[in-house]
Amino acid sequence: MLREFELLRLTPDWPELLHAVVWAGGALIVAAVLHKLVFALLMRLANRTQTPVDGLVAEQLRAPTRWAMAALAIALAAQADRWVAQVWLPVAKFLVPGLVGWIVYALVKAFAAALEYRAEISTDVASARSRRTRIAILSRTATFVIVFVTAGLMLLGIPAVKQVGLTLMASAGLAALAVGAAAQPALKSLIAGLQMAITEPLRLGDLVVIDGFSGRVEEIRMSFVVVRMWDERAAIVPTSRFLDNSFENWTRSSEVLTGPVFLQLDPSAEVAPIRAEFKRYLAEQPQWDKRTGTLYVTEARAGSIELRLAVSADTVHDLFELRAAVREHMLDWLRQHMPAALLHAAAPPEPAST
Repeated sequence: MLREFELLRLTPDWPELLHAVVWAGGALIVAAVLHKLVFALLMRLANRTQTPVDGLVAEQLRAPTRWAMAALAIALAAQADRWVAQVWLPVAKFLVPGLVGWIVYALVKAFAAALEYRAEISTDVASARSRRTRIAILSRTATFVIVFVTAGLMLLGIPAVKQVGLTLMASAGLAALAVGAAAQPALKSLIAGLQMAITEPLRLGDLVVIDGFSGRVEEIRMSFVVVRMWDERAAIVPTSRFLDNSFENWTRSSEVLTGPVFLQLDPSAEVAPIRAEFKRYLAEQPQWDKRTGTLYVTEARAGSIELRLAVSADTVHDLFELRAAVREHMLDWLRQHMPAALLHAAAPPEPAST
């Protein structure tokens, strides 16, 4: 009889249940109205600013703060009603860490979006790529830490998991060795990613050459880097490889580059008219930035000479097009005006007639 009486005491009657529903529902309605008013005011203030950064931050925080205010309202209602408290207290052990982690994640994402916007409107291309690279790496690192810590705080609310943790702590030596061995690749990638963000050997948009792959850096992650090649293939290169091995970065400080065009000609070719035609044609090209436009004889062999035509441009794309145009024009000009200067493969001897 005593046990049945205790069970009945644990079950609310209709007035108590109605009282709990009124308190919880009223608190949620007040929280929803307050949240809507606050964000309406924030969006109005953000729309008056000249930059959309304020609006980006407000939009990122809208959803997590709505649920956070609802949780706060239920927590306040639990102070006034014991039945609301009996439902809220067990749930709060999991919900509160999750909401805090969500808000911190939204702040990191909003901060990254604001920095991305400032990098996009920057007139300094190299500086913009540097900022985008740091934002991408550091935001992913912060996201990993937030998820890891949030999941840990939520699991601490489970008694069984907490007991397992205490058991593992008792055997700390073996557990430390196992965790260290298992986490070594992840920690190496994490450290490599952070080192990449700090030292900046390459950035998003850089033109690099590594392991025979050449292309633009499209994405930088903690464990790998995506290099997009000219034929739209994607080379996946481990992040640590850029730190452990040498590689070429053609746009480290800027995209202003100088490139050569090589011509293999007959030793009897006159260089002066070729140089004059090269400079005349180069002066007419819009891709040329007028920094470098020289022609040198770089090799003189028994059967040929090598001419190096050096040209320069403001971007890698312009340089590629300029080199191709100069190469094509000079070969056409030589065919028309100096055909003897071109090298011709010797014809194989005819077989003797019988």
